[in-house]
Amino acid sequence: MTNSSFDVMALDWDKVDGLMPAVVQNSHSGQVLMLGYMNQAALAHTLETKQVTFFSRTKNRLWTKGESSGHTLQLDDISTDCDQDTLLVTVTPIGPTCHLGHTSCFNDQVAPNLSFLAELEQVIASRKGADPKSSYTASLYASGTKRIAQKVGEEGVETALAATVHDQDELVNESADLLYHLTVLLQQEGLALSDVIAKLQERHQ
Repeated sequence: MTNSSFDVMALDWDKVDGLMPAVVQNSHSGQVLMLGYMNQAALAHTLETKQVTFFSRTKNRLWTKGESSGHTLQLDDISTDCDQDTLLVTVTPIGPTCHLGHTSCFNDQVAPNLSFLAELEQVIASRKGADPKSSYTASLYASGTKRIAQKVGEEGVETALAATVHDQDELVNESADLLYHLTVLLQQEGLALSDVIAKLQERHQ
C-alpha cells in the first residue's frame, strides 16, 4: 500500500552528507522499531523491492533488513520531515526487528496504550485454523460467524446494562469483552480494525 507521496528529488542529501536517518515505525501499532541510515541507492532499492534496505556503515554496503535472519521489514510507506533530511519509514515487520529477538530495538520504550489493540488483533488472527481445544479464540472461529455475532450482541447488551447502573468496573470489563469479540468477528469476515478506523476517518472528514 505504498503511497510515498514525498518528492524524492527534494530530499536534502547534502545536508546529511549523503546518509539520511530513517526512523522505522510499525504501520499497525505505531511502535518505533529501529533507526537506520539510507543513501540514495538504499532508498531506491527500498522503493523498488518494497523490502526496507539501509546502507550499513559497518559493512560499507547496502543491507536489506532480514537478509540473513529472515526478519524483514515490508515497506508500507515513506515520508519525510519538514527539513527534507530525515525519513519516516512505516512497515509491516516479519518477525522481531531487533537482533536480540525483541519486537523493537527500543525495547524499553513504553508503547502507546492503543497500540496494544494492534498486538491483540495479530494474536487473534494467529488463532485462525488452530485446534479449537487449544484456545477460546480458536473455538470461536470453529463455531462460525453466527455464533461469534451472537457473542458480540450479548457483550453489547451487557456493556449497555453496566452503563445504565453506573457500574464503572463492570463497564470496563464488558467493554473489553465487546472489543475482543468484535475483533474476532471482523477477522472471521476478512476485515480488520484498520477498516473500521478508516471508516471513522472518512466520516470525520
